[in-house]
Amino acid sequence: MKILWTCLVVLFTIVSGCHTSSPLRGSIFTNPLGMQAYTYRNSWDNPIAVLDTIKALGITELEGGSIKSLSDTTFKKLLEERGIQMRSVGTNFESLSDGKKVQEVVDRAKFFGASYIMVAWIPHGKSFELEHAQKAIDVFNKAGKIFKENGLTFCYHIHGYEFKPYDNGTLFDYMATNLQPEYVSFEIDIMWAFFGGQDPAKLILKYGDRWKLMHIKDLKKGVQGNLTGLTAIEHDVAVGTGQLNIPEIMKAAKKVGIKHYFIEDESPHHAVQIPQTIQYLRSMKE
Repeated sequence: MKILWTCLVVLFTIVSGCHTSSPLRGSIFTNPLGMQAYTYRNSWDNPIAVLDTIKALGITELEGGSIKSLSDTTFKKLLEERGIQMRSVGTNFESLSDGKKVQEVVDRAKFFGASYIMVAWIPHGKSFELEHAQKAIDVFNKAGKIFKENGLTFCYHIHGYEFKPYDNGTLFDYMATNLQPEYVSFEIDIMWAFFGGQDPAKLILKYGDRWKLMHIKDLKKGVQGNLTGLTAIEHDVAVGTGQLNIPEIMKAAKKVGIKHYFIEDESPHHAVQIPQTIQYLRSMKE
């Protein structure tokens, strides 16, 4: 609770009068802002406080799904009362491999009125190898076909480990070549792309409209990336204060038509950082 109310205090004091939820004239970033529910993973035992905080921040879209503290019916009602739309529902790799669970994911997404289903991790050992990519391709193509038949778009959320060199590119390039575009799209987490050695803006332009969703976050200056897809949560910093070239990334995203943008701040300081992130995004000028 203390963290949630700190977020409100910061929003209405540090950035008071800036109208951070609304784009300024000539801004690079003019899309509605969303939030990844994982940002508040330690606070969902008090969903009303979380949702009131999200609303106060000017956030109108959510990526998440069910929460343990509420029934889906009650959660949906709370979202509707605050004008927050569930755009994307998350699932795990194991559920995509089970026909019964795939249907449960479809039903959950439709219940919340979501248009997208995302998965953010492919199981693997100490390193991500070709065999893991090949298994994911098979699972994703099959599940993605079912999702499309149900009017939903399936997105794989990159996590950085996929950029291990392979052939003349990376394992992600191999996956992108073999994943059927009509069944599988992508969600770019710009921090993990950078952490894995990529230029997020160039990566966005390379795969164009296959990117449908984005996680907005930044990496602390001085932190070195690698191919683990893992780093300390303290390395998440307010967007615009880290290593990523956010203006160039957002220009590329606008060019290819990315649909929805979700702030994800895993840091224990997210209550202070999120208002700073919003202010920065809305203040970027062409």
